[in-house]
Amino acid sequence: MHVVGDEDPGWDGRGHFFAAAARAMRNILVDQARRRGAKKRDAALREPLNDDIPQLDPELSNTDVLALNEALAALEEHHERPAKVVELRFFSGLAIAEIAEILTISVPTVERDWRFARAWLQERLGAELPDD
Repeated sequence: MHVVGDEDPGWDGRGHFFAAAARAMRNILVDQARRRGAKKRDAALREPLNDDIPQLDPELSNTDVLALNEALAALEEHHERPAKVVELRFFSGLAIAEIAEILTISVPTVERDWRFARAWLQERLGAELPDD
């Protein structure tokens, strides 16, 4: 329901679906991180958080989702396609070849965008992002 809501999404192919799914996963993880932060600030609410949301690759789980979301939003303002590559790679877990197919660009272009975006985000986050 987070992906499409109650309305007919009018998918325009596989790429449109994966882009919406990646955006939905990003929003879910950001909302979860915000709730977790709110619960930490509110001492009256000491219930464990609902962790039913599938976890990303364990190497990625240490990345601060809120900081990544802010940095990714800034990247989107200046470099839309590399930001889309990050979103599809990080939040959907798609392979480079799948991203190339979805965005209808070449594999080397996706690889370049991924390297550029990783460097751009690492500079702003001050943390290492995984190579793959």
